Amino acid sequence: MRIVFMGTPAFAVPSLRMLVEEGYEVVAVLTQPDRPQGRKKTLTPSPVKEAALDLGLPVLQPERLRRPEAVAELAVYAPDLIVTAAYGQILPKSVLDMPVNGCVNVHGSLLPKYRGGAPIQRSIINGETVTGVTLMYMAEGLDTGDMISRVEVPIEEEDTSGTLFEKLSLAGRDLLKAEMPRLSAGKVEAEAQDDSEATYAPNLSREDERIDWNAGSREIYNRIRGLVPFSGAFTLWNGETFKVWAAAKPSGAGTGGTAAPGTVLAVSERGVEVKTGDGSLLLTAVQPAGKKAMNAADFSRGANMPPGTVLG
Repeated sequence: MRIVFMGTPAFAVPSLRMLVEEGYEVVAVLTQPDRPQGRKKTLTPSPVKEAALDLGLPVLQPERLRRPEAVAELAVYAPDLIVTAAYGQILPKSVLDMPVNGCVNVHGSLLPKYRGGAPIQRSIINGETVTGVTLMYMAEGLDTGDMISRVEVPIEEEDTSGTLFEKLSLAGRDLLKAEMPRLSAGKVEAEAQDDSEATYAPNLSREDERIDWNAGSREIYNRIRGLVPFSGAFTLWNGETFKVWAAAKPSGAGTGGTAAPGTVLAVSERGVEVKTGDGSLLLTAVQPAGKKAMNAADFSRGANMPPGTVLG
């Protein structure tokens, strides 16, 4: 069976490597074009491209898969099955109809919850305690296809998006591995999603990354860890971006008295304690504008952030 694999971030790499290691015939890999990264805006290949080249597989990087020339280039590989995992583009009907055994997707949520491009981050931000992976047939709607199988994965209180991405990438690999014999034999029976239970996880915006200090300590804590290690959460200090990369798990109501939310209560080697809507939160890793990320101890030694400073 001729397989085309589509994916972009590290989440997809274990599934791709598994297919090759298990002896399946991966004839081509599609991934997003190289993108500028870092302050120097260096063009950088995706993790899936790096893995594909390491495995000696042909790589295609269409800017828009919907374009006729991109569909024609893919058709040359005559796939029997297309496997996707966080590819980052919507597949047009011309591609969905191409493989005789269909197109399947390794999606990082328990569908129909968290359809969309940021299910892992938003599950943490929303305070979920359980998520998982769904293997599904792809359809024209946004993650609306029939479900082949699912597996649950707990979300621990200390998990960040980074640790959860890794857990779900391995769970997705194992789920795909278990179902590949059936998929190789042809299309399998799958369960329709209940659209009435659907929730959505759109890609994160700049406003999603901003901390609202009026929110509760737990809610802010979840937002911070849901944005690590990618964009990071942020607030404003003296009108400039002040990123927050880690916080201590809230243990109770905290302190702060009648101080306004966002008020700095203390700065010490333990962290920056900030008043929240229902108590306080201890920030343990931060990044002032123009500087590198640092732990609380390093920040406290050079910080000019006296108690009473208001973050916004």
